[in-house]
Amino acid sequence: MLKNTFFKSPLSRTLTTLTPVATKLSPPAAASYSQAMKANNLVFVSGQIPYTKDNVPVKGSISDKTEQVFQNVKNILDASNSSFDKVIKVNVFLADINNFKEFNEVYAKYFNTHKPARSCVAVAALPLGCDLEMEVIAAEND
Repeated sequence: MLKNTFFKSPLSRTLTTLTPVATKLSPPAAASYSQAMKANNLVFVSGQIPYTKDNVPVKGSISDKTEQVFQNVKNILDASNSSFDKVIKVNVFLADINNFKEFNEVYAKYFNTHKPARSCVAVAALPLGCDLEMEVIAAEND
């Protein structure tokens, strides 16, 4: 083992265990990826789109679609031993930036006291013709 002369303590290398997460309460992955991956106490949730657990697209307003996306993320976080209050970073992709206000009204219901870091960008298109996609990084519950 190497010695760290600055801190006078042994240097050790830990191995990272990667654990895929899957739940039937959210839509299945649409391609070759996991709904989420856990590594070193962190949960990386893949982009979630407004599809039901039965893999049916949600029709209606951006609010309706955003609620479904949040439900999908919640189910994956639950299956990952995490929760919304452990979310560190949120990335949001909107096919039309004019939907930002309506999206943000729903978002604020879920993140009002706890406010993770966030990016929200307009994109030219999203998979399966969706209006929005959201991914999160969270810590596991203690």
